[in-house]
Amino acid sequence: MRVWITPMIYVTAALIFGQALPRLELAYLPQDLIGISVSSVQACLSAAISGMMSLTGVVFALAFILVQFSAVAYSPRLVRRFISDRTLYHAIGVFSFTFIFAFFTLAWVDRNGSGTAPQYSTLIVGLLLVVSMFLFVRMIQRVVDLQIAPVLHAIGDQGREVIETCFRTLALHHGEPGAAGVETARPGALSRTVTYSGYPRAITRLEIGALVREATTSGGVIVMACGVGDTLVDGDIVMRVHGAASGFSEANAIRAIQLGVERTFEQDPKYSLRILVDIAIRALSPAINDPTTAVQAIDQIEDLLRRLNRIGLDSAHIRDSAGDLRLVLLLPSWEDYVALAFDEIRQYGATSIQVVRRLRSALAALVDTAPNAARADVARRYLEQLDLGVDHSAFDTQDRHKALQEDRQGLGLSRGPNDHAIEAAAI
Repeated sequence: MRVWITPMIYVTAALIFGQALPRLELAYLPQDLIGISVSSVQACLSAAISGMMSLTGVVFALAFILVQFSAVAYSPRLVRRFISDRTLYHAIGVFSFTFIFAFFTLAWVDRNGSGTAPQYSTLIVGLLLVVSMFLFVRMIQRVVDLQIAPVLHAIGDQGREVIETCFRTLALHHGEPGAAGVETARPGALSRTVTYSGYPRAITRLEIGALVREATTSGGVIVMACGVGDTLVDGDIVMRVHGAASGFSEANAIRAIQLGVERTFEQDPKYSLRILVDIAIRALSPAINDPTTAVQAIDQIEDLLRRLNRIGLDSAHIRDSAGDLRLVLLLPSWEDYVALAFDEIRQYGATSIQVVRRLRSALAALVDTAPNAARADVARRYLEQLDLGVDHSAFDTQDRHKALQEDRQGLGLSRGPNDHAIEAAAI
């Protein structure tokens, strides 16, 4: 919607002000503000009109570059990040406003041979040109931000924000989000199954408060059969309702599930990992052969996993104000996150010593920072899987020895298999 609404608001405002302001100032305001001749005003406005037409075309070209480059070089799923940039639409809107307002102002110059020009409106056009230049520089900065490091950091920052926001929201509804893993309350007998009907759509958000209210009103428990990020197709089971009386409203429950044509970052910590993995495996493709980019992506992936490692996962049991169980959410387990983060990179990067070393360093760090033995065991199993891949690789003896080193730079500062443990013991 923003693609059309924002520029159209500017265009509508330009039509209104372009008709009203010159008329009012010529009728009520003195015309000696900037002291330039009618011919000079005409020349300035004509130059502004022609220049803004060209500048608007350049901005459209920059927008095309942003979309095309992000889709080809990084991931098609990253296009949404650039398309949703408000600066782009405001820039197009301001350029359109300047062009239209200057065009209508020019029509009032020497109106009916009066020998006068709307100088206040001309001054406004000059100020709009200055604003347009600032926005144009901002658009150029967007092109500079297409470098790999800013893109990866931006995706990582988005993931960190989503992790903090999502699990803080769960904590507000249910003490500690991770306590659900040992939940013993039974939801009761199954009374209703809610299915989806419609075109394929991705779940972008769950309105937890609305679902809890609906379950409380009906006296039942809603058990979600799908999670944020899942794509629903016609006939899919969305939720199962246990113990609800006849007052349960299926329509209200469905409205609490926000759908979209594609996944979004909102309420979906997996999506940031998904995009980072996409960038990494694209960099590891034979057509590109850029393992350093994959290593930089792993830097962000490791940070996100460390934050998730400190949080209780698996499922979330939400209670109402009276303490009764009302909603059971389906959330990814720790192993789900680790598999998403490392499986594909491990497979596509199996022939890169740099990537293997960086993966080993990330997994070793996850073992050391794991809050419990179960999560440490998951990381250890992936380390063993990584070792097995090295053993079955085409590496010679020396390369195999290099691949068994831990190295946060991939190829830079190697550590032996026991160096990490020695450092931890020293601390």
